[in-house]
Amino acid sequence: MGDLIDGIRQLGGSVQSVKNNDCPPLLVTGTGWKGGQATLAGDISSQFLSGLLLAAPRSPLDVTLDLCTPLVSEPYVTMTTAVMSAFGVEVTRPTPTSYHIQMGQSYCGTTYQIEPDASAASYFWAAAAIAGGSVTVEGLSLEALQGDVHFVDCLKSMGCDVHCIDDGITVSSGPLNGIEVDMNAISDTVQTLAVVALFAKGPTRITNVAHIRHKESDRIGDLARELRKLGASVDEHDDGLTIEPGPLQAAQLDTYDDHRMAMSLALAGLKVPGVIINDPGCTSKTYPGYFEDLERLVHGR
Repeated sequence: MGDLIDGIRQLGGSVQSVKNNDCPPLLVTGTGWKGGQATLAGDISSQFLSGLLLAAPRSPLDVTLDLCTPLVSEPYVTMTTAVMSAFGVEVTRPTPTSYHIQMGQSYCGTTYQIEPDASAASYFWAAAAIAGGSVTVEGLSLEALQGDVHFVDCLKSMGCDVHCIDDGITVSSGPLNGIEVDMNAISDTVQTLAVVALFAKGPTRITNVAHIRHKESDRIGDLARELRKLGASVDEHDDGLTIEPGPLQAAQLDTYDDHRMAMSLALAGLKVPGVIINDPGCTSKTYPGYFEDLERLVHGR
């Protein structure tokens, strides 16, 4: 959390790591903040920038946030500023690497339609790709605010049929081929695509996602380890991994207290008998009913 701690301090807020290691627990003293200018890194997590943007209108001064490194997962920041605008606060971009919030703006109530979770939808689109058949997720379109909706573009490149309907997106299975893809903008779906890659013809190379090593788990190294248990040959790179499908086998898979690891790896069990997911309860972080919904999908209920 060091980059976020530093950003808050630059804007006059009081926050410290109790153990002085830049990790929780954190002690926040509610004295308000001055605003002004802050510089922060963009290559660890877009969530730090989003958090500062959301809080900025509470400042008595203008707030300018400057990025000193390239921004990862940029669609999430675009989504943040769009939601802020819907609730009455405008964010401007003086330069491609800076964000400005003018003082005096405040949030106001409005009626707002919340999109379904595109990251969660990726597991069910992937289920169609792996197990066959079609899956439609309602309430999402390719114009959705969430970048992760473009996970379906990856599946289309691999050989699936993607069809946009009036109120949703349908993915239908097809012969799968490996692809090379930059997933920086949709990095929360890396694990999902990696499991789909197990069932493709030829290797799949995922690039430009070095930052996911700093998520709930090392989503490159830990993912590679678990895919190898299933029988794949996996080359780990600094910024991603290459998955070469092989004869698949039953395995007991660790989840590293990472909800996305559990949800994605479980999809392998749709085609490979004997897959066991350790600590499935870690999905409660974002999707406590995931396995029940997956079971309903499998049985057509």
